[in-house]
Amino acid sequence: MSDGGDSEPGSGPIRLPRCPICRKSTIEAYRPFCSKRCADIDLARWLGGSYAIPGAGTDVDEDGEAPPEQNKESPRADD
Repeated sequence: MSDGGDSEPGSGPIRLPRCPICRKSTIEAYRPFCSKRCADIDLARWLGGSYAIPGAGTDVDEDGEAPPEQNKESPRADD
């Protein structure tokens, strides 16, 4: 029998999610944000590239093929 003094995992105080922009409590309609304003701020950060993950430069382009070799000779003038 439990006298109420025992605490089980997950039985602690419920932690409400916080807005990632301003840290206020979230509202269901804008989850995970607290308002349309914070949702718009987050969207602007995504569109502006603030959340871009830096990556190492590679010699492979988007389709997975190596870029064409450039002519290493200097261009000659036609005589």
